[in-house]
Amino acid sequence: MKNRFRFQFVLLLLFMTQLFVGQTANPEKYKYQFVVAKDGSGEFKYIQDAIDAMRKFPLAPITLYIKNGVYNEKIELSANNTDVTFIGESVDKTIITYNDYSGRGKMGTFDSYTAKISGNRFRAENITFANSAGRVGQAVALYVDADKAVFKNCKFLGNQDTIYNGGEYSRQFFVNCHIEGTTDFIFGPATAVFKNCTIFGKTNSYITAPNTPKDKEFGFVFLDCKVIVNEEVDKLYLGRPWRAWAKSVFIKCELPKQIAVEAWDNWGNAENEKTAYFAEYECTGEGFKPTERAAWTHQLKKSEAEKYTLKNILGNPKSTEKEWYEL
Repeated sequence: MKNRFRFQFVLLLLFMTQLFVGQTANPEKYKYQFVVAKDGSGEFKYIQDAIDAMRKFPLAPITLYIKNGVYNEKIELSANNTDVTFIGESVDKTIITYNDYSGRGKMGTFDSYTAKISGNRFRAENITFANSAGRVGQAVALYVDADKAVFKNCKFLGNQDTIYNGGEYSRQFFVNCHIEGTTDFIFGPATAVFKNCTIFGKTNSYITAPNTPKDKEFGFVFLDCKVIVNEEVDKLYLGRPWRAWAKSVFIKCELPKQIAVEAWDNWGNAENEKTAYFAEYECTGEGFKPTERAAWTHQLKKSEAEKYTLKNILGNPKSTEKEWYEL
């Protein structure tokens, strides 16, 4: 009986060893570069087909090159698809778009995305993510709950709820991007930095709706961004709290005259004024009126503003190595 048990144990151990070796050995046999082209000149015509061909938990970073074209498809990069980079040929001509929205059948806000990105250490460059449903309610262009996600020189086009920054403990970085929408078009619980971005408000409504967890020091942080509006806008708010401990801060941003003088809204609940943290620092433009802001919001002191560095917000303040958002 003991010998039989030992034999079975050895067989199990051998099987597990072979499985482990099969999963980690011979990294050269896997593919790490893919090309998608709508015109058929690449390996795939559809982005999702390329994603499905990728090795889960790859042994080296994977790059997907996307040629110019309008990719009318709903895509999802799962949490198992880590270390993936999307590089578009050009931001204005490499477009991923779909038209789902909340209320379409049984669909809700969090199902309405055009692109859902859950794989950690994701990067995207030179791509437009769009939801073309129109002004029909919540319609997400990008749902990102990946940690250490970077979007560089990308555009995000939509109306209500354009970008969902998901993942309560995820960190995300948007640099040199264009983001447009109507209501709460940047929303969610993640810690997200928007640097040198253009924020385009298209109706009298709210830019941000952070849902920051109580124990997080940073929510949404806008650094050196420019807020613009179209001709129908005459009262645009910087944000309102989706959850009680919401945090949103605008630092050295250019604000148009259409920004509401109070700038921030409590979402119809005065109790939120005791817990939400909304602030500005050294913004410019006709819309920056610090003495007229809602009394419960903040104008940062220099010493307070100095803590809003990329390393403090997104990285490890004690690290001397190059950070993920600098690569």
